[in-house]
Amino acid sequence: MFDKIGVIGGGMIGGVLCQEIPKRRLARTLALVDIAPPDMAKGKCLDIAAGSSVVGFDASYDAGKGYEVLKDCQLIINTAGVPRKPKPDGTLPTREELLSINLRITNAVGEGINENCPKAIVISIANPLDAIVYRLSQILGRNRDTLFGMAGVLDSARYRYFVAEAAGVSVENVEALVLGGHGDTMVPIRSACRIAGMPVNLFLNDETLTAIENRTRKAGGEVVKLLGTGSAFVSPAWSALEMAEAIIYDKKKVLAVSARCEGEYGVDGLFLGVPAIVGASGMEKVIEIPLTEGEKKLLGVSIEAVKKTAAEVDSIVASL
Repeated sequence: MFDKIGVIGGGMIGGVLCQEIPKRRLARTLALVDIAPPDMAKGKCLDIAAGSSVVGFDASYDAGKGYEVLKDCQLIINTAGVPRKPKPDGTLPTREELLSINLRITNAVGEGINENCPKAIVISIANPLDAIVYRLSQILGRNRDTLFGMAGVLDSARYRYFVAEAAGVSVENVEALVLGGHGDTMVPIRSACRIAGMPVNLFLNDETLTAIENRTRKAGGEVVKLLGTGSAFVSPAWSALEMAEAIIYDKKKVLAVSARCEGEYGVDGLFLGVPAIVGASGMEKVIEIPLTEGEKKLLGVSIEAVKKTAAEVDSIVASL
């Protein structure tokens, strides 16, 4: 258990985190910061705390509009940003279209972390994921172990669920991995997908697997369209919590995370979804896995998309 964990952004994802962190006894104190008036952060935390005796956990909250509530946090989970909402014509904005406004929010987030908890390990969920964590890296000036993004855990979880559903097996039997950027170019790695240790293609044919992989890439948008307003919130929160628990309990767990690559997969200085060992010091090691030629090609396309987004970040930041 940590003494204090901070959540930035009290929206739908932040709300789940504020319930789950004390309920799972991950921290003695949960700090929540959100600028929404009149004081949404305090209201949300009071609501949860008031019901804690019903569910059966002790809750200590430190909430408010200012980043000072994050003082001395050991772990920060950043959810701050504008979510994807359907446009009047029914189409969805891309994650990249949200970039400009969310970069302004990220600048404030980075400054708040630097001023109040400069040693905290940071997990970022805000979209566009790879771009926001890239900007946070510029602001925080961290080594890569203590700043990384939640993307691959969620993308891999979706892949696992779709495979389990099609194969008629428990999700607990499915191992799956998604690499690359957190967007339409992400790469579900079929060669690494297993059901109870057996290759997935013993259970599902190529046509079915291709459909599942395409659905995985579009799964976030599928949820947005079905909800009508807002985006996925429970599964991203649970995915971040899996990462948090790996850190708090020093699990040395292999998870797909958005990490700053330093030569791995031919990438240097960009955040990319890769498998990594996560433990007490954060993202402890990036793992390079063998890929088929087809997977290498798709990953190359995803890397180029991440490069383009990073260049957009640099251009927008220069103009702010």
